[in-house]
Amino acid sequence: MRFVQNLQFAWRLMCRNRGLNVIILLTLALGIGANTAIFTVDYATLFAPLTYPQPEQLVTVWSGTNGNRLNPSPKTFIEWRKLNRSFRELSAFTGGTFGIANIDQPESVWGMRVTANYFHTLGNPFFLGRDFLPGEDQEGQNHVVILTHKLWSHLGADPNLIGHTMRIDGKPYTVVGVLQPGIADRDIFEMAMPLVFTPEELQHSSVYLVAIGRLENGVSIQQAQDDVSAIVAHIAPSNSTDAKITSASVRPLREYMFSMSRESRQTLWWLLGGVGFVLLIACVNVANLLLAKGVTRQREIAMRGALGATRRTIFLQLLTESLLLAVAGGLLGIGLGYSMLRALLAAMPRFTLPWVTDTRLSLPVLLFTLLTTTLAGLFFGCVPAWFVSRSNPGEALKSGGQVGLGIVRHRLQQMLVIGELALALSVVAAAGLALRSFANLINVDMGVKTDHVLTFYLSGPKIQQAEPMKIATYYRQMLTGIQAVAAVSSVSAQTGTPLFPPGMTPFVVAGGSAPDRDSSKWPKAGFGAVTPDFFRTFGVRMMEGRAFTEQDSSSNVKVAIVNEEFVRRYLNGADPLRARVWLQLSAEDERTPATLTEWQIVGVSHDTLSKSMREHIPEIQIPFWQRPSPDPVIAVRTAGDPDSMIRSIGAVVHSVDSAAILARPRTMEEIRDQVLASDRFSMFLFVSFGAIALLLATLGVYGVVSFSVASRKSEIAVRMALGANRLNLIALVVRQGLSLAVTGLSLGLGGAYLLSHGMRSALFGIGHIDFAVLGGVALLLLLAALLACVAPAGRAASVEPMQALRTE
Repeated sequence: MRFVQNLQFAWRLMCRNRGLNVIILLTLALGIGANTAIFTVDYATLFAPLTYPQPEQLVTVWSGTNGNRLNPSPKTFIEWRKLNRSFRELSAFTGGTFGIANIDQPESVWGMRVTANYFHTLGNPFFLGRDFLPGEDQEGQNHVVILTHKLWSHLGADPNLIGHTMRIDGKPYTVVGVLQPGIADRDIFEMAMPLVFTPEELQHSSVYLVAIGRLENGVSIQQAQDDVSAIVAHIAPSNSTDAKITSASVRPLREYMFSMSRESRQTLWWLLGGVGFVLLIACVNVANLLLAKGVTRQREIAMRGALGATRRTIFLQLLTESLLLAVAGGLLGIGLGYSMLRALLAAMPRFTLPWVTDTRLSLPVLLFTLLTTTLAGLFFGCVPAWFVSRSNPGEALKSGGQVGLGIVRHRLQQMLVIGELALALSVVAAAGLALRSFANLINVDMGVKTDHVLTFYLSGPKIQQAEPMKIATYYRQMLTGIQAVAAVSSVSAQTGTPLFPPGMTPFVVAGGSAPDRDSSKWPKAGFGAVTPDFFRTFGVRMMEGRAFTEQDSSSNVKVAIVNEEFVRRYLNGADPLRARVWLQLSAEDERTPATLTEWQIVGVSHDTLSKSMREHIPEIQIPFWQRPSPDPVIAVRTAGDPDSMIRSIGAVVHSVDSAAILARPRTMEEIRDQVLASDRFSMFLFVSFGAIALLLATLGVYGVVSFSVASRKSEIAVRMALGANRLNLIALVVRQGLSLAVTGLSLGLGGAYLLSHGMRSALFGIGHIDFAVLGGVALLLLLAALLACVAPAGRAASVEPMQALRTE
């Protein structure tokens, strides 16, 4: 009953003091909303279960060899599916790009080849049509396709599309189903076709599948692990193609779906910590406002005490008012947090988060917001409520309610602002470090020239299943045709794109004889096959030796080019141009066993960065003509804008192969921006939080200095009457504000140092302590404090002594 009365009274006061309460509510909504938005992303990425039915039963199954995790081969997968006793369903998929015809305009999309039970394993619901039927993953019955809702909408959202055919890579496929909108639309893959295992694939250890299983009821992951391991041990002696497979691994599907780098996970935690500091600063600001508001209510509180209210009753009443403000701010914060979340996701680069991330506001997020709101209300409400409730009613009534304007309140407000400035220094320092890190990244030597370069794939060329010699002939014709286009300076084909992590291959620096055939203990290096003009197209400098030439073909000596990091790490000062390497390379079609070959190093290239510009990876490159790939990246250096060349290059591609589609055209500048997108986004968020913290800290200093000037009008008037000039008064007020700032910043430097030390692993080019950033941040906060003192100092200097003394 008492609580209801307190609540009703608090509501009446909220409605009466609208101006101050609006400021409090907006401050709280900003802090709580930002926390809600960031926690939604963190929860969905780090903790939330997958949005499939019974997600705890979904696992991935991997092959293993000497501790290395591998994708299973078709033969291994079929053995698992036939012999296991742990899985209700075991499915597999592999991905790629496919060309489709959309209203006479061919385009390329990402798609999957899946076993017929794939969607049934996951529990994907359908919007239209049906799932694949048993047997549709057999040759001759596999020309059916399922579309995501996103692709179906892109193709015109025709409900009558079910049962009709569409051409994929030039072949007719019948549309049998459309998936429900939602989780599938966030995936990179936009359609699925049945996966058919050819007899050749079943005879070789090509490891390219991703196996996904659903456990039987009551079966644990460990039991499934033991079951699959027993199958591996049983089939290994008779399985000559997979003889190296010695183990298997069963892991939760969530672990695979949410595979993120350590740096990305740390960044998410740092963002949550940064936005938590923003809320803490907001709460300190609100506590200061409530403390000032409590002073104006001293006479009211004194009257209630004189009429019999105990200090406990008064404290609970004031705390109820704070909690009501917190709840109202929390409700506003949920709405603001939802808007912030939508804006956050819209600004976030694609695939910054794992595609299965469900960023809807959920019950755990709402419970987090409720807890945050309650703690915030208690934090900013207790200190002002305790201070006001401890005042002496008799003295307050005799002094007209001004007893609260004493040294204790001033010092309490000053302590709150000092703490606020210390917290603000930490947040702004984090923003400064993120900004400095990003500046280091964009100024680092990438090893490639990104201007005027267009890259693309070819989707659906006729040459996909051809022999190496035919593949080489096909791409010679393609590159020759593109080279003849006006304004094309050079053109190359290569497996992979600079700035992205290359595929890794085992190698060993060779002596006079072949190394041990067991390559599991060999070191690994990035690997690529490139045409001779690769180095000219991307502007990669040769440091020693020579680049590849057209004479480096399959009929000549096998040659290789390594980068500087390879020389530093593996050649131990030896002359690289006299060294040879043994490589164990699997066939590009993934259907033939790996072969061991020797390659003579003929050149050393400048390092090109990868892994978000953070690492120098040792690399080995070989001539594309000595090991042709059926699906290389093609790069074109142009004299003008590369985007304007897409149509003319596409026409040449079509003239060489009418079934080929120019897929995923991107300039190297777009690729550079994509590689830096995550760092740019993190920098933007940290800077935003730092700007909010700086604003709140400035308002905190302004509030304390303003209330100090208002409460010292009589003192200021006396000083002026005794001869103090206006400059003396301005200096007095500014000195008070700067003393608060210096004290707060001195305390905050320790926290900023610890923060910079903790953030080092997520930053680039930042040492143990960055004095330039910390010094700049401290100076910025001092300037902000100085700016906050300008208006109160002006009001102090404009006090009329006689009028102030008469009023007093």
